[in-house]
Amino acid sequence: MSWVNVGWLAGGLVIGLAAGFFLARWFIKREMKKNPPISEKMIRAMFLSMGRKPSEAQIKQTMKAINDSQGK
Repeated sequence: MSWVNVGWLAGGLVIGLAAGFFLARWFIKREMKKNPPISEKMIRAMFLSMGRKPSEAQIKQTMKAINDSQGK
């Protein structure tokens, strides 16, 4: 193997890793947008399981606190 082949191999590896990183990042962001880890419906169920009837303001406040803690 000559040094030219080694250079092409190293360049292809770097480009492949970069492309794979950005592609995986894009897929994960898309899936998180489609299927968020927690929704208002889940928060409502959590409040009801604790024996409380949540107001819409409490649900919105809880969602905001969750989103703020995740850096959104």
